[in-house]
Order: sequence, then C-alpha cells, then structure tokens
Amino acid sequence: MLQQLYFRLKADNSTVDKTPLSVMLVDDETDRALLVEQTLAQHGYQVVCRLTSTAALRYHVERVQPDIIIIDMDSPDRDTLEHMTVISQHNPRPIVFFAGHDDNPDSIKLAIQAGVSAYIVDGLTAKRVKPIIDVAVARFNEFQQLRQQLHNSQNQLAEQQLIDKAKRLLIKKQQMDEAKAFNTLRKLAMDRQQKMAEVAKDVITILEAL
Repeated sequence: MLQQLYFRLKADNSTVDKTPLSVMLVDDETDRALLVEQTLAQHGYQVVCRLTSTAALRYHVERVQPDIIIIDMDSPDRDTLEHMTVISQHNPRPIVFFAGHDDNPDSIKLAIQAGVSAYIVDGLTAKRVKPIIDVAVARFNEFQQLRQQLHNSQNQLAEQQLIDKAKRLLIKKQQMDEAKAFNTLRKLAMDRQQKMAEVAKDVITILEAL
C-alpha cells in the first residue's frame, strides 16, 4: 500500500499509474458527503466506502483497504482516536481529519499523535479537498520514509551488537584475537550463506552454553 502511494501520487497529482486513488469517507451529513464525493471524483479520486460514523472504522479499513481516509466530525472522540492509532500502527495510510470549529490544541495534538496526516479546523468543503489531500499524502509519505529509515538504523544497531557480543565470546572462550574472531564469523556467514548477525546469534547461543 505504501509503495503504491510513493509511486502513484506526487504533490502535483501527476501519476505513474493511472488507477484512481481510493478514498474512505466518514461523514454523518449525507448531502455534504455526496458533494465531497463528486468533487473527489472530478479530481481523479474514487470513494470506495462512505460511512456515517467511525464506530467500525478499523474493520472497514481492513475490509476495503483504502489509499486515503477522510473523516469529518466535530472533534475526535476517544474511540476515533483509538481506531486511528491502531490503523496507523498496523495498517498505515494518510488520514485527513476535518474538525468542525474545534481548535482545541489538545484535540489537535491527540489527533496528530494518533496518526492524522492533516487536521483541518472549520469543517470540510469541496474546494479545499484536493490541495489538502495532496499535502496530507506528501506528509504521510515523508513520515513513512523517516520511520523506515529509523527502523533500518535500529536493526543495523541490533545486528552490530550481536556481532560484537559474538566476537567478545570468541575472544574470551576460544582465545582468539579480535581480527580472527571477526574473520571466523564472516567465514561462517559465507559458508552458511547467512547474514553475520544470524551467525553471531548462533555462536552466542553455543558459547554461552559452554
């Protein structure tokens, strides 16, 4: 889903893939929701699900797998915040929240913490939809890239810590110097066609049992 967004939408809305981005629209006002849906269609978006509340939001996101979620309500209640948090953690996608006259800093802060890409006060209007979606998707993509970079850095650090621990054990229990310990791990990794961190983990298990 994230890769689709990276390659299918740019800030100017030019696309590599002409497939319309799908939208889940949550709005309890039928006439307004219909107008927004028509506006989205004019700009190349496709509303694949329209809800009147966020009561089963997590379920419907899992079922429909929309590219973007648009929610229009007075302010995010506790259940809505919980739904958005779970979605952002396990099924992330851009969430645009239009709040009706609620500029409470706490509401905005909680919504952003829950994963909202754009929080707009004064409600949803048709003419504001496209530029806000463009910005929200750009912010979402940037955040996901940063999160992936952080995840990769954390993995690299964890792997290096395993390698360092395995080297220390080889030095201590096999009377190797640091260079020989490193070369031993590298050769084992090449022979077994595994990453050095995987080999290091096995070496740690064996040597700690001695």
